Amino acid sequence: MQGEAPLSVDPGPRFVPESFAGLSDRLSPAVVNITTTTTIAEADDSLRPMIPPGSPFEDFFRDFGDPRRQQQRSNALGSGFIVSPDGFIVTNNHVIDSADEISIELFHGDDLEARVIGRDARTDIALLKVDSDQPLPFVEFGDSDAAHVGDWVLAIGNPLGQGFSVSAGIVSARNRMLQGSYDDFIQTDAAINRGNSGGPLFDMNGKVIGVNTAILSPNGGSIGIGFAMSSAVVSRVVDQLRDFGETRRGWLGVRIQNVDEDMAEAMGLPAARGAVVTDVPEGPALAGGIKSGDVILKFGDADVEDTRQLVRTVADTEIGKTVDVVVFRGGKEETLKVEVGLLEDATAAATPDNAKPDAAAPADQAILGMTVAVLDDQLRRQFSLPGDVTGLIVTGVEDSADAFTKGVREGDIIAEVGQEPVASPKEMQARIDAAEQAGRNSILLLVRRDGQPRFVAINLTN
Repeated sequence: MQGEAPLSVDPGPRFVPESFAGLSDRLSPAVVNITTTTTIAEADDSLRPMIPPGSPFEDFFRDFGDPRRQQQRSNALGSGFIVSPDGFIVTNNHVIDSADEISIELFHGDDLEARVIGRDARTDIALLKVDSDQPLPFVEFGDSDAAHVGDWVLAIGNPLGQGFSVSAGIVSARNRMLQGSYDDFIQTDAAINRGNSGGPLFDMNGKVIGVNTAILSPNGGSIGIGFAMSSAVVSRVVDQLRDFGETRRGWLGVRIQNVDEDMAEAMGLPAARGAVVTDVPEGPALAGGIKSGDVILKFGDADVEDTRQLVRTVADTEIGKTVDVVVFRGGKEETLKVEVGLLEDATAAATPDNAKPDAAAPADQAILGMTVAVLDDQLRRQFSLPGDVTGLIVTGVEDSADAFTKGVREGDIIAEVGQEPVASPKEMQARIDAAEQAGRNSILLLVRRDGQPRFVAINLTN
């Protein structure tokens, strides 16, 4: 059409390498092959064959032993890279997990024994140490956040045991999440195969922007979809492992979920962003005044777009630091001060609601396509619910109901309606009536299943 121009590419300066030989020659000496050995326990005595006296096999088993009783040693291969001249080496945790011995092969052929300094299963990163009489060649971390989709990258490692193999490709995508809340993977089409795990992904400046960790493949080989944990994550983990032998992540102490459009409308939020708090066990958040139903919009200087961002921001915060946390509560923003704790592996038990059942209310009632009832001893036994669980139990859901579409099922517990505890169908209906009178198109339910809470926004206009 006249007046419109086609999309064009800025013809600014760019680097299209004619060869990767210079980078390969310079960086390869800092990459290592890793061989691990794991001893498998001996077989049980009951597996030893019964050899009749005088059998021709008697001498064989006496002289050589039962092959099934000998200890078996399993070997595995991987890659790594040296990050300091005194021999600190980064690799994947799964490369060295359960290993009894770890052998490092340097680029020029020397073999060194390595010991584990620390490891982090959440990001699949491990830090090793070798001792050498001479300073070792090493590489440095770069800025993975500065990498763009389409940038050239170089992977060096030990694919399929071939040793010190180089492959090139581009950044195919960024900010991929594969396995957990702390993930930040770079996707690349540089060939990565078994044995590349733990090896470096370099940018064209020779800086490590990722640790090659996983591939997506139907046959176990490279099809051009590989993933490297970003240096933005790895560098922090490595620093903590080197300094403390373990990771030390910040801990807020809340259970959270993302805010969708229906939730935002039900809460009166101007936009679907932030992290809504579904539960506040004993911890820093509870001490700081954060409540279930709060939407965390800002943590320190960082605006919170979703739960993933909040988890990473908190994890990267200094332990013991007092942080301003902006929450949306009751239709307005409030600023709370929370002292960041140290992340604990154990999940705290949820605090039971204190609402009391209304004895005068009907036993059950159909509301918004759900049949809900006051919990009694019979229902607790029927649905195997402990005595401290309170709220309304869902005893049925119509297939056509919005609640069914949102995942509410028989046996779920409705603990809150409109961000207030509920103890009877009468209270639930009153909250719904109030929301409709206020012009709301949806209402927020706090639903618990197997003790795990989540918010569900149910449409009121159907």
